[in-house]
Amino acid sequence: MANKNLKLKAARTLLGLTQNDLAERVGVTRQTIVAVESGNYNPTISLCLDICKVLGKTLDDLFWPDTSA
Repeated sequence: MANKNLKLKAARTLLGLTQNDLAERVGVTRQTIVAVESGNYNPTISLCLDICKVLGKTLDDLFWPDTSA
């Protein structure tokens, strides 16, 4: 079962960016961003870093599982 990336979606929406906006800024399709957010695509480290730069977040902020539960 895919794990949704709600942290990525939250960071994107807090900046007022659509999935298409983020996709354009990192050089991928909107469908790729949809797939990453829904957990249906495991992005490359390069794409993760590009997303982090655009959103002003770290890899830990967006892609590391929250183990505080």
